[in-house]
Amino acid sequence: MEIFCDIRYTKRKWHKRGSDFVTRTVGIGHQDFGDLRKNGWFYIDKTNFIKEWWENADSVTLITRPRRFGKTLNMSMLEQFFSVKYAGRGDLFEGLSIWEEEKYRTLQGSYPVISLSFANVKERNYEMTKQRISQILTDLYNKNYFLLETGLLTEEEQKYFRSISMDMAEVSATIAIHKMADFLSRYYGKKVIILLDEYDTPMQEAYVNGFWDDMVSFTRNMFNAAFKTNPYLERAVMTGITRVSKESIFSDLNNLEVVTTTSKKYEDSFGFTEEEVFQALDEFGLPERKKDVKRWYDGFTVGDKADIYNPWSILNYLDKKRLTTYWANTSSNSLAGKIIREGDGKIKQTFERLLQGEAMEIFLDEQIVYNQLSGNENAIWSLLLASGYLKVVRTEFTEAEGRTKYWLALTNREVKLMFENMIRGWFSERDGNYNDFVKAMLLGDLDAMNEYMNRVTLNIFSCFDTGKSAYGAEPEKFYHGFVLGLMVDLSERYLLTSNRESGFGRYDVMLEPKKENDDAIILEFKVFQPRKEQSLEDTAAAALKQIEKKDYAAVLRAKGIAQERIRKYGVAFQGKEVLIEGM
Repeated sequence: MEIFCDIRYTKRKWHKRGSDFVTRTVGIGHQDFGDLRKNGWFYIDKTNFIKEWWENADSVTLITRPRRFGKTLNMSMLEQFFSVKYAGRGDLFEGLSIWEEEKYRTLQGSYPVISLSFANVKERNYEMTKQRISQILTDLYNKNYFLLETGLLTEEEQKYFRSISMDMAEVSATIAIHKMADFLSRYYGKKVIILLDEYDTPMQEAYVNGFWDDMVSFTRNMFNAAFKTNPYLERAVMTGITRVSKESIFSDLNNLEVVTTTSKKYEDSFGFTEEEVFQALDEFGLPERKKDVKRWYDGFTVGDKADIYNPWSILNYLDKKRLTTYWANTSSNSLAGKIIREGDGKIKQTFERLLQGEAMEIFLDEQIVYNQLSGNENAIWSLLLASGYLKVVRTEFTEAEGRTKYWLALTNREVKLMFENMIRGWFSERDGNYNDFVKAMLLGDLDAMNEYMNRVTLNIFSCFDTGKSAYGAEPEKFYHGFVLGLMVDLSERYLLTSNRESGFGRYDVMLEPKKENDDAIILEFKVFQPRKEQSLEDTAAAALKQIEKKDYAAVLRAKGIAQERIRKYGVAFQGKEVLIEGM
């Protein structure tokens, strides 16, 4: 006879067969709570979230967490706990924490539930997005087609019900959730619970693909009908990655409780705690890998709770037993790449420091205003924090400002490697001359440096969306993007810094060798100024003069690097034409 222990992480963590303990199977990619439970697959008990959410009694709860953080699985768990379609399925929850209290056993299967997901709404224009959402709503109505046979609906309501399709009018789509809540509430005699997973996916796609305003209008009308002016709503939960600004789509929702990664609510309901991860490693016979797993995948902070791990990375590691970038490779990371690549020089400069392992400090505004991402630095860092690319190192409330200051850093090794690979792709995909330039620079071949750099600028300027800055005051976006590329390619040989104090000023780029036989390198970038200079040669000479006058090499000499091992280059720009002079 086969005997199974409690599936929760208590004292027994795995199956028992006879006198032997057998590790559970890790099912990768399963987001259906019932499937995990029925098959006895690896699962960490998060059902206390049900109790915590229910007892908080919030009307509409928005919970934001990074992708692959267990949001969809928890929404499946909520649906299968509350939905009348799962009445009598208490077996799914037996042995879990929620089943320990009698009052919650009576709640199981007792409410009509509308469960929707926008996770796959990733279309490239507004019309296709509206159609995709309309198809999701059509599927909802098809699943509840029995309502047409109940005699509850008026003739007009039946007509509306049958009109729901991919091609329905926009106004019909925006009120579809509201109307279904009405129908279900009348049939079951109880108000409805609404679950909307990954609510912000269409918003992100709208921003990336340029149909933000249309998407905002549609979403605002839908959410107002579903969550604000809905007398048939008992409670609702929305999940997503970001907290889209109240002014954008939640302007009418004054009943919204927002729970972000800086909130204390539901701290350990999403993601794995370190205790849970280490117990899992013990179960799978990997206790000696705890330090490695922590170095690679730890780093997420939720509320006051540190050492939170992304479930996707941990599940894949348990399955494959190999340290690599699992979570970071689950999407294109297109939005993160776009805002860093196209950001101004200051954005890139800050990111350079993050890649060096430093922390940045900001006054955080967690309401993401997507159409401000191109000009609002704090909005960018808030987005990267919400998306899981950054972590909170520490906080400090300043009475003078009446605000909390946050120190942010890259989340972990996995995230760092993801960004390094992304940056490497910016150059390798567009111009193979970049690597040739780097090789020429290391060899000190000035002629080759000039030849390759002029080819690089022709192809890569546009990559960083430099616009006027490529031809005007300063090539900030280009050269800081260029520095990011150097960081990736030369991190093993050089400590690379930019815009740091040395001598009597701030140098642009410095490469400090990690090996005794390598030369140090200083790069100073300047844009041709016709009022002061007659040629690019004059501009490059001015850059070299500045290196000498302000003694940028002082910090290198202080570290024992001989003067003859310090190479200096002035890089002059005029549009996409470049001249490099050295000394």
